[in-house]
Amino acid sequence: MSLRRLYRRFTGEVLVLPGRTLVLAVCLALLVLPLFHRHPYTLRVLTLTFIFAIFAASWDLLSGFVGQLSLGHAIFFGVAAYTSALLNLRAGLPPLVTIPAGALVAVLMGLIVGIPCLRLKGQYLSLATMAFPIILTGLVFLFSGVTGGELGVSGLARLGPTRLSEYYIALVLVLGLGFIMWKITDSKVGLIFHAIREDEITARASGINTPLYKLLAFCLSGFFAGVSGGLYSHFMRVAGPSTLGVLTSFQPVIWTIFGGVASIYGAIVGTFVLYPLMEFLRVAPEFRTLIFAVLIVLVLRFMPEGLTPWFIDRVESECPRCKEHNAITRRTCRVCGTALGRPPASRAGLFQPGKGGRVAG
Repeated sequence: MSLRRLYRRFTGEVLVLPGRTLVLAVCLALLVLPLFHRHPYTLRVLTLTFIFAIFAASWDLLSGFVGQLSLGHAIFFGVAAYTSALLNLRAGLPPLVTIPAGALVAVLMGLIVGIPCLRLKGQYLSLATMAFPIILTGLVFLFSGVTGGELGVSGLARLGPTRLSEYYIALVLVLGLGFIMWKITDSKVGLIFHAIREDEITARASGINTPLYKLLAFCLSGFFAGVSGGLYSHFMRVAGPSTLGVLTSFQPVIWTIFGGVASIYGAIVGTFVLYPLMEFLRVAPEFRTLIFAVLIVLVLRFMPEGLTPWFIDRVESECPRCKEHNAITRRTCRVCGTALGRPPASRAGLFQPGKGGRVAG
């Protein structure tokens, strides 16, 4: 493909939409930020933000797109963290090996969690998924000689030789894995996930093997959450029971709902806003929790679909004919030439894979 064709495709697919342009600008800013500001604390907070963004997006892949509401997502994060830690300490394997190995164990855990939960729905599914991290926490305390008990295991190899290298490793992974998750939801598999979420009975009547695709969703979500768990253990150089805690399971839920469910990029945006905010608010510990709670309430009150859909609704409009998105300033569709109205795009079009799912990818 010639450079001219690449340039035309870039300008015709990315720069024409404000959402995509903003994502590109943020990515470029994150890439060049260490050139101007290398404070260790800032790099630490942003690196953890990248790691947790992968974790939140993995929850969105399972619960947002497939509708399998998991309140025990820490099972994938924690089992990968412990696997990576033990392989590094006991076998002396480097992070380049232990992190993928932890992710594969998390995929196996996806099967272990997914198979018993295939026939469960709603609150029963949520409670069942919540039980698995509790069970694994009990095993951690039971075999404290291996897992370190309540103290966990520490002294792991660093993710990178320097804080700057760790920053760029996490940044590249969140961009790459986030793009892969978005492409999955924008593919035929994503359409099937969407169909199962909307009406599983109708999807099954259409010939879709819904149990197989739900298991696939558990495994894919487990893999990406496992990568984030392995990254976390090597970055913090410790793996403990907190990686399996209830708070660890609830955090991706809060971040994703804040940013926008069933979009992948919404989960990443929610993490990028909330996690650094909570870290920097440590300067005012007496108001930290209050500010966080008020912010969540305001967003849920005035932006019930999340921060990202609210923003996109105001800068882009959906073509009534081809369903492609256009900048709000356009009067005709950039694809089919249909006249565009003034009202913003609807949420339904925003979250349909293959249509709205491409808005800010």
